[in-house]
Amino acid sequence: MKKTLIFLFLPFLCVSQQLITENIFFDGNNREYIVYVPSSYSSSISTPILFAFHGGSGYANEFMNNEADFRAISDTAGFILIYPQALEDPNDDNSTNWLHKEPTDHKDIFFVEALIDSIATKYNIDTKRVYACGYSLGGMFSYELACQLNHKIAAISSVAGAAFLGAFSFCEITHPTAVQSINGTDDGIHPYDDPNGWYFSVAEIDSFWVTSNNTNILPIITPVPDVNSSDGSQVERHSWINGDGCVTVEELKIINGGHDWPSPLSSWGNQDINASAEVWNFVSKYDIDGLIGCNTTNLPNAQILNSKNLINIVDIFGRKSKRLKNQPLIYIYDDGTTEKKIIIE
Repeated sequence: MKKTLIFLFLPFLCVSQQLITENIFFDGNNREYIVYVPSSYSSSISTPILFAFHGGSGYANEFMNNEADFRAISDTAGFILIYPQALEDPNDDNSTNWLHKEPTDHKDIFFVEALIDSIATKYNIDTKRVYACGYSLGGMFSYELACQLNHKIAAISSVAGAAFLGAFSFCEITHPTAVQSINGTDDGIHPYDDPNGWYFSVAEIDSFWVTSNNTNILPIITPVPDVNSSDGSQVERHSWINGDGCVTVEELKIINGGHDWPSPLSSWGNQDINASAEVWNFVSKYDIDGLIGCNTTNLPNAQILNSKNLINIVDIFGRKSKRLKNQPLIYIYDDGTTEKKIIIE
């Protein structure tokens, strides 16, 4: 079906003229999105952009003001910030959703693709550095973008998101894709390990992107300082490194964490990390080709590989073993790499 695009521009009433609301007429609907342009923006310099998608039944302005306010980070880092607004889903009591319930032909992947093209006509954006993140259903939609709009999305982060079983069946991966997830182990909305079988577990999501990016099969696990012991949760950083294009797959595992956007400024949920800062610090290291500056002698990875230490030996069934001769054993190192060896005598 041929789709008609009409671009409209409306000023957004706020303190700063850098914050505006724009509209795009797409597929018969007037679609709204909020744009934040940092004061450092110059039309002579290609600028990265970050899409931030609100959760189910949410609204872009509330998401920006109450949960994922990237504006101060944008001012410092110099990226354009986009908060799109989802349409009401008639099959879900008109809640504002990115993934409409069946039966439907609504598909916001195409809306985002058109939105990127539209923004590129108004601003000098770096098309190799288009990033996406989202909360809850917005996090689920970020996985969809990484799969089905992969040729335009450099890296993504999903906060308290999930992935329906079968969500990765339609992936068209065209480049190394850095993926970050931030999930609580006690999330009651998107369970860390779904007992109902509706969603992939977080471990299965990690495994998909680890395999897709050809990273090390074992993560480096680093505890994050428990700066607020009263929030009832702690954070571990799981990093699968050395992927194609030097990309990393990362999970921030919030032990005893719930369904929230972590922030030290929040009065509830995990307060040890700032999810907004974590998202930008992660995705901004990558472009459409992988880690920015990656090459075969990438220094950080070379240093890790040269200093790795053996931490375990297992047999082909995963049972712990001693160094034995004349049989295959798997040597596991502290950088997440493994080697399969047979010492012949």
